Amino acid sequence: MAETANNILQYKGQPMVRCGNKIYYGDPAQRAILVLTVLESKAVDGEDIPSRVLVQIQSTDPALELSPAKILKESEKSTLVDALEIGTIWLQRELK
Repeated sequence: MAETANNILQYKGQPMVRCGNKIYYGDPAQRAILVLTVLESKAVDGEDIPSRVLVQIQSTDPALELSPAKILKESEKSTLVDALEIGTIWLQRELK
């Protein structure tokens, strides 16, 4: 992972931003982004480790802001690594 000049974290060439228990991945100017929501965490050696993560591909179309159609694909994973792995694959496919 790298940081850009304005200190936004980059992963595989896409911006990644955390806000509370949500992680947003992808360019909001494109038609879809990946949203990871940490639903549960467990303490391991004094660190909170996500143990349930909701994976969603969401449309960035402002007309769908309050619509269930905003969510294009959804799943739940038991680790952040698994959630990020499947989510980045889904996002790449969606943007093709």
